[in-house]
Amino acid sequence: MDSRRIANAIATITTAVAAFAVVGVLIVILGYISYQGISSLSWQFLVETPKPVGEGGGIGNAIVGSLIMLGLASLLGVPIGVAVGTYLSEMGDGWFGSTVRFVADTLIGVPSIVFGVFIYALVVLQQGYFSTLAGSLALALIMIPIITRTTEEMTKLVPKTMREGALALGAPQWRVTLDIVLPAAMSGIATGIMLSVARVLGETAPLLFTAFGSRFYNIYLDEPMAALTVQIYNYAISPFDEWHDKAWAATMVLVGMILLINISMRYVTRKRY
Repeated sequence: MDSRRIANAIATITTAVAAFAVVGVLIVILGYISYQGISSLSWQFLVETPKPVGEGGGIGNAIVGSLIMLGLASLLGVPIGVAVGTYLSEMGDGWFGSTVRFVADTLIGVPSIVFGVFIYALVVLQQGYFSTLAGSLALALIMIPIITRTTEEMTKLVPKTMREGALALGAPQWRVTLDIVLPAAMSGIATGIMLSVARVLGETAPLLFTAFGSRFYNIYLDEPMAALTVQIYNYAISPFDEWHDKAWAATMVLVGMILLINISMRYVTRKRY
């Protein structure tokens, strides 16, 4: 066997082992979370609010709060992220585009607690109280740079011949972008949106400075709001074994929510595009 085939075999085996190792670690983590949390999982746990030790209680208000803040953050962050990413892909060759690209790359690496402190200073201190709106703004700021960079890379993958064909038929640039480029890149853009959703759904630090948390069901944007991650944090740092079990169960629910949203998004984009 020549050296080229030996090198090819080593590279193939190495990459396969690395892939199995990553999948194995993921299976171990999910399995351990399920093993620790399944005993505390029940319908009452999913719908009830937190109660004192020994009286049961659950995370119903935290699930609703997380979904409300995630929905509001998505309404704010997804359109802005997709619009900026499309601009960078289609018209961002100048100095302004390079500056926006650099800022987005920098924001992706900024710790999430910095966004929380920023919104705390900009919104919470001005309003004088924690609120759902402040939490959603912090999460939206985290989502925007992730969606921006993913949208730019995915729209760049659309062949130029598709754009040129549409332009040759007389379509204006904005129609080419809306009707040709974005639909062709929608699966990749959806992946970027999913990455941002998974990121913000697991954030705790920015919500401690903005939404703060609540022990009750709440649908008002100008009041503190419960979130799954904050509830997991409160359960986990308590000295009670019962609440530790609830933290594992809540973590299991959080992972299940991310998985369900991911599958739903991929199914919708596969059917439409």
